[in-house]
Amino acid sequence: MVIRDGYVIVQYQPTLAPTVLDQLRAYVTDHRSAHLAGLRDPLRSGMLMRVMYKVRLSEAGVHLFDRLSGLNVLLDEVKVPAEQVSRAPRYLSVALTNACELRCRYCYAPKQAAALDLGRVVAWAVELDGAGCLGVGFGGGEPTAHPRFPQICAQIAESTSMAVTFTTHGHRLTSQLADALRGSVHFARLSVDGVAATYERLRRRPFAAVLAAAGLLRSVAPFGVNVVVNADTIGELDALAEFAADVEASELLLLPEQPTTATPGISDADAERLVQWIRAAKPQVRLSISRSGLEGSVPAVEVIPGEQPLDAHMHVDATGVLRPHAYASVGMPIKGSILDAVQALREAA
Repeated sequence: MVIRDGYVIVQYQPTLAPTVLDQLRAYVTDHRSAHLAGLRDPLRSGMLMRVMYKVRLSEAGVHLFDRLSGLNVLLDEVKVPAEQVSRAPRYLSVALTNACELRCRYCYAPKQAAALDLGRVVAWAVELDGAGCLGVGFGGGEPTAHPRFPQICAQIAESTSMAVTFTTHGHRLTSQLADALRGSVHFARLSVDGVAATYERLRRRPFAAVLAAAGLLRSVAPFGVNVVVNADTIGELDALAEFAADVEASELLLLPEQPTTATPGISDADAERLVQWIRAAKPQVRLSISRSGLEGSVPAVEVIPGEQPLDAHMHVDATGVLRPHAYASVGMPIKGSILDAVQALREAA
C-alpha cells in the first residue's frame, strides 16, 4: 500500500481486502452506475469497519472516494472495460457568479455581470454524480455573493454523493452563513495573497478580517489557503506557509499568476524563485500547485497515473459555458445535458 498525497494506491495481495476486490469485480461485471457502494474493509488489526465509498471507474482502475474524510483509494489492479469508464470528469469547478467587491488587478475572472441559476447548477450536479464525478467546487467571482449560495450547497450535498467545496476571499463570511453551510460543505479554500501590509495593499481589506474568516471556515469544514504567486507575494511564501499552519489550514495551494488583459502573469524570474522555494521549503502544511506549466518543474505527485486533463477536471463559467479550465478562452455552451457538453468538449480537443 502506497500513500500519495492523500490517495492510497493499493497493490493487490491475496490477503488484502479480498471482499473489496470481489465486490468491485462484481460491480464492474454487473454494469452498475457509479453510485455509492458499501464495502467492508478488513483493517490490519483484524477489525471490520463499515465505510461508504463513492465509486468512479477510470482507465487507471477503480477509484473509491469518501467525501466526509476526503480519503481516496485507487484500486489499480482492477481493469475497467473501456465502455464502463465514467463519462464525467473527476472534478468540476463552477463560477457561480462574476460578482466580487474586490478589485484585484491580477484577477483572471470575467468582469461582465453573470450568474448561474440554482436549478441548472443542481441539475448538472445530479447528472454528473450519476456519471462518476467526485466533487464540485464553487468559485467566481466570489461564490458567497450568489444570493442562493447556501441553498445550492445544501441541495447538492443532499441530492448527490459528491464533495461540495468552495473558494472565498472570506470577507462576506458571517456566523449566520457559516451555520447555513455547515454540514453541506466538505472542504473550503481561503484566498490570501500576501500577509499583513502586502495583503492590505493588494486586497484593500484589513488583514485582521482574514484571520476572522479563517476561524469561521474552520468551524464549517476542513480548509486550505490559496495564494496567487507574483512579484508582490513571491517574497512572502515562508510567512504564508506559517500563516496557513497557524490558522490550522490543511494545505497551501500555490497559484502562479496567469496573464490577463491587465497583467502579463508571473515573470520567468519569479517562476524560478517559486520552483526553488518549493524544492527547499519544509512547511508544516501540505503544498499544492495549480496546473500552470510549472508543475513539471517541481516534485509534484501524479495522483491518478495517466489521467488526461479533461478526465481530471472541467470548468463551467458564470454564463453556463463548459471549458477545459478556468483560464481557457474556448468552451461549449451547456444547452441541455451537461454530459452532452462534456462529450462535445472532448471531441473538440
